[in-house]
Amino acid sequence: MPVVIRMARAGTKKRPFYHIVAADSRSPRDGRFIERLGYYNPLLAKDKEERLKLDMDKVKSWIGKGAQPSDRVMRFLDAAGVAKREKRNNPERAVPRKERKAVREEQQKAADAAKAEAKAKADAKVREDAAAAAAAKK
Repeated sequence: MPVVIRMARAGTKKRPFYHIVAADSRSPRDGRFIERLGYYNPLLAKDKEERLKLDMDKVKSWIGKGAQPSDRVMRFLDAAGVAKREKRNNPERAVPRKERKAVREEQQKAADAAKAEAKAKADAKVREDAAAAAAAKK
């Protein structure tokens, strides 16, 4: 049973509140969970202590048992100093999609041209070898 530490949404419409839970990864986001580990209230100011509460002993024990934290929970744990979050690297993030597509198409055309040139060279070599063999037979 793969266990994950994730956020389960609670609260009402337009007023989010999240419980941080240990749950089976196959269960629904807001559905059945194994244990509640804390809560997160995004509506409070970032400097307030009540914005995030985690029972670190429970979190550490679940991580020790092999539970995988979600991306957002991993951010919380990194800020608390419990776990180290790997920084993501996406250098193309700031490049507009149209430009990325144009660059990709340009690279594909260059690759196709190189492939066609290599095939033409190989065909010329085969013709040369065939001509040399025919000349040797005579």
